Amino acid sequence: MGGRRIVPLTLDNLADLPSTCRSCVFWELDPVSGRAAVESGKPELEKEGWISAVLLEWGSCGRVVYVDDRPAGFVLYAPPAYVPRSQSFPTSPVASDAVQLMVSRVLPGFQRQGIGRVLVQTVAKDLMGRGFRAIEAFGAVGRQPVSCVLPAEHLLAVGFKTVRPHHRYPRLRLEARNTLSWRGDVEGALERLLGGGRKEPALRPF
Repeated sequence: MGGRRIVPLTLDNLADLPSTCRSCVFWELDPVSGRAAVESGKPELEKEGWISAVLLEWGSCGRVVYVDDRPAGFVLYAPPAYVPRSQSFPTSPVASDAVQLMVSRVLPGFQRQGIGRVLVQTVAKDLMGRGFRAIEAFGAVGRQPVSCVLPAEHLLAVGFKTVRPHHRYPRLRLEARNTLSWRGDVEGALERLLGGGRKEPALRPF
């Protein structure tokens, strides 16, 4: 089946993420535990364990976009209680009414097509139905050695606003209700991605 779809991230489709992301536990573990996982050669198992625990205790914590059955992008998010690394940032903590956007990535060959914004809008829709008001994220300013921290410039481009400035790691926030105004933009992006064809019902915005 071709076309475009966005599905929850589970242990079943975790293998569709790039290998570097499947073995990355930057956000999922505190710095000491993360280093130990890498040194022991078992970061993939730690990643699976984290996703499994969050799915059981909190529910869906990610989405994967497929275009013609090929993975095109993904996003990971969770309440800050499940994201130990966030506590080590100078602009923490994430607000209690928000969920942290950990990673959002559009894979090569699918960039500059609006997928990044669609992913954020999908997260916002999910969170509004679960009692959260906003998405927050730590942004990186300038060239950073850790690619797990999203560029602040990218976050601003998809609608986030800075709520805690910092010269290297500002904290940014997107009110979930603000994504309601994206309807036209998102529908246009979906139509372009599908070549003007039928939209996937599961992807209809608010």
